[in-house]
Amino acid sequence: MEKGLYLVSTPIGNLDDMTDRGQKVLSQASIIACEDTRTTHKLLSLLGISSQAKMLAYHEYNADKMRPTLISLLQKGETIALVSDAGTPLVSDPGYRLVRDCLDKGISVFPIPGANALLPALQLSGLPSDRFFFMGFLASKKNARQKELKDISTVPGTLIFYESPHRLKDTLTDMLTILGNRQAAVVREITKKFEETKRGSLYDLIAEFEQEPKGEIVILVDRPQQTQGEINLNDMLQKALSTQTVKDAAAQVAKQTGLSKKQVYQKALELKYDE
Repeated sequence: MEKGLYLVSTPIGNLDDMTDRGQKVLSQASIIACEDTRTTHKLLSLLGISSQAKMLAYHEYNADKMRPTLISLLQKGETIALVSDAGTPLVSDPGYRLVRDCLDKGISVFPIPGANALLPALQLSGLPSDRFFFMGFLASKKNARQKELKDISTVPGTLIFYESPHRLKDTLTDMLTILGNRQAAVVREITKKFEETKRGSLYDLIAEFEQEPKGEIVILVDRPQQTQGEINLNDMLQKALSTQTVKDAAAQVAKQTGLSKKQVYQKALELKYDE
């Protein structure tokens, strides 16, 4: 095996997703750099890989400190396999900085493709796949998250995000407010036992996830359409008015869209009067 840095994709849920080449690299590398050494030890055990490699933690919290150490080891002729806890290295982790430094110093880098959540989620979503934009994780704070969504609101392709379960509903609500009621999909636990895909408008998906789900989440949102520059307030209100009073319907839709209560209430009154 040639000396250098190997970017090894690991299974997300199904061990069969681990390639033969990936297993070979993990069994022969002298060092394995990983997000969590316990997770990687468990993976090697499940795969039946006997490895004498030294394991070093490399993650977003220690990356700046560990990167010079890894570069030094590579320059001394060590072979390092870089893995994430699950999926493809460099996707939403600090691995790209290590790759950049390796390339700058003439150290060989070898990608070992395999499982990731990004592309399977796109396949399952039913949304256009000719153009897509991967955003990774949005900011955890509402104002920062809405600003990030505004910045990409005009991207002419499917938008793809990773998200944690406890922020899912808030994120979907912000997407509805900023992007409009676009078609979307929420894909959960890709390749695992409880894999699930929910498709529909952002408005419908908010209702679908009233209860916080479990597992790893990918959100996909359709590109902007001509009629999606504004939230379809009438449709949302009519649906709410079918089961609620004007006051309650207006309050619900105002919360979901971020519009002023006064504006939504006035529109609800107009729709109710027109009936």
